[in-house]
Amino acid sequence: MTERKPPGVDFESWVDKQIRDAEARGEFDRLPGAGKPLPSDVDATYDELWWVKRKMAREGFSVLPPTLALRKEAEDALEAAANAPSERVVRRIVEEINVKIRDVMFKPPPGPPLGLKPYDVEEVVRQWRAARQ
Repeated sequence: MTERKPPGVDFESWVDKQIRDAEARGEFDRLPGAGKPLPSDVDATYDELWWVKRKMAREGFSVLPPTLALRKEAEDALEAAANAPSERVVRRIVEEINVKIRDVMFKPPPGPPLGLKPYDVEEVVRQWRAARQ
């Protein structure tokens, strides 16, 4: 839909025509959830930003403060290191997360305190080796 609205045509009727034309072409037929009601959280209280939060989750955006997101990323990094195929990969994973942790340690955090210090690479590698034996 890259056409421009013709001059003199009411914007609403032009948009309605674009939607009707797309519907006639079948462009809405195979959308996820077509013909089904929107999912609702029966037990949850109404949140007017529910669709924004759902879109952010679908797109992989975090709604957590940066330090809490980094805590989660650090936990995931340790898990990834434990499942890594080689010692070289373990070292790379731990060193990358340590860089991020040090950055937050030496800059004032925008949210709650991080509460982490960099991981001991050698200790993580020792644990990785022990789990492999």
